[in-house]
Amino acid sequence: MTFLNFFLQSNAVTDTISNTTQTIATNPPAAEPLNAISFLLKGGYLIIPIILLLFFCVYVIIERFLSIKKATRQDIMLVNDLKIQLKTGKIETALMLCNRQPSASGNILQSGISNIGRPISEIESAMEKTTNIEIGQMEKGLGYLGLISGIAPILGFIGTISGVIKIFYTISQTENISIGSISGGLYEKMISSGAGLVVGVVAYSAYHIFNMMIDNFVLKSEKQQMEIINAIQQA
Repeated sequence: MTFLNFFLQSNAVTDTISNTTQTIATNPPAAEPLNAISFLLKGGYLIIPIILLLFFCVYVIIERFLSIKKATRQDIMLVNDLKIQLKTGKIETALMLCNRQPSASGNILQSGISNIGRPISEIESAMEKTTNIEIGQMEKGLGYLGLISGIAPILGFIGTISGVIKIFYTISQTENISIGSISGGLYEKMISSGAGLVVGVVAYSAYHIFNMMIDNFVLKSEKQQMEIINAIQQA
């Protein structure tokens, strides 16, 4: 009877261990959560210059947006008011109207009005030169965005390639080709590529958006210049 009880208890312990093993196998321990900074830092040393490029890119975007937005601000009634003053011969009043709201459009029109009395070709030339100066001021700093859009992805790819080289070098030394070591190393090194591409896309998009804003301003400015030239000829 004692032997039978011992046998039954042994079977119960064996079943308990088996069930516990199956539970652990089916429910693996949860991975430790990572915050954004810890996740990015797993990308290697090249992730640091990529992050610095991101901060510089954001600074340039904010600074250029505010500057271009201010420069391209246009007063809808300015051209009509100038045409009225020019037709009545009030040139000084027209110049004062150009200065009432500092903007690229006001500076361009002022350069033309201040040359009234000279040939039309000289007036057009003066406004064209001022337009080029204003556009140059708007485009100041956009070259940095173009540079970042090219450099950031390259830095990311360099980080990934260097990481892959280290992984295969480790495999050649240890002869340990485990899926865990390869996949873990690859995902860490791919972080630099992803971060570089994100920074590059942000810089590339901002660069072209600002250029579209400038092109839109140039188109509207040319229409205003034509209206002012016609008003000067009719005066």
